[in-house]
Amino acid sequence: MSSGRTGIAPAPEIDGAAHVHSGKVRDLYRLPDGRLLMVASDRISAYDFVLETPIPDKGEILTRMSLWWFERLAHLVPHHVLSTDVPDNVRGRAVICEPLAMYPVECVARGYLTGSGLLDYRRTGEVCGVALPEGLEDGSRLPEPIFTPATKADLGEHDENVSFAHVAGQIGEGIATTLRDLTLAVYGRAEAIARERGMILADTKLEFGARPDGTIVLGDEVLTPDSSRFWPADVWQPGRSQPSYDKQVVRDWLTSPASGWDRDSGEPPPPLPDAVVDRTRSRYLEAFEKLTGQRF
Repeated sequence: MSSGRTGIAPAPEIDGAAHVHSGKVRDLYRLPDGRLLMVASDRISAYDFVLETPIPDKGEILTRMSLWWFERLAHLVPHHVLSTDVPDNVRGRAVICEPLAMYPVECVARGYLTGSGLLDYRRTGEVCGVALPEGLEDGSRLPEPIFTPATKADLGEHDENVSFAHVAGQIGEGIATTLRDLTLAVYGRAEAIARERGMILADTKLEFGARPDGTIVLGDEVLTPDSSRFWPADVWQPGRSQPSYDKQVVRDWLTSPASGWDRDSGEPPPPLPDAVVDRTRSRYLEAFEKLTGQRF
């Protein structure tokens, strides 16, 4: 089990399921019939560390949000979820899904400039080899959404932005083109849905895999605050950092003097105060309820 820099606790034991892998948030198990059980924990990560303080209900919020989005995207691309009939001790935060041969690329679509894309743009005028107009700022809307893939980094390492040509060299130009087109189609549909609900979908990260017959399937999670940047549309203003429905509350506290944490020390972050936990949970809840129209 991964530990040290990432600090992941052992995955819970689940009767009849063999633990396969743990990521920053999810634990993956194989069932006797070959299907996979994917469990979303309440873990939260920041700056390549999994924090020791969980965010209550986060795993269930992420799972319910992904299921809501999978339904709305099914006409564009099939998804990996087979059932939500899962063991009682993980009910609400887990799905049974089909095993796929996952592509070794993070499929990222950006409609707005921020984060690592902004850093690349300031350095080169491009993001992942895509040239952009001069004069863009943090939070600027792009002329059109762009595909900006990244490598899948090992736990505790950073994903690295790469060009479309790099992806094509890895998996072939035909598959790379299909993944790019699917990513942009999903982003376009989701961006429109979010906008109707008063939210801006700035960017999102998707993961795809293939069935044995070659069918491309959308896997992992989709369009949650862990994999996407959602901003309130009514206060969007380019030229500054945007308030967001994600773990920015955690990042801001960790880098503030109040935390006493030296990010460059190599030491894990301290436990989160209750107030930071409560504010973070409320941001995830607000994103879920505002998007889906459901009460949690």
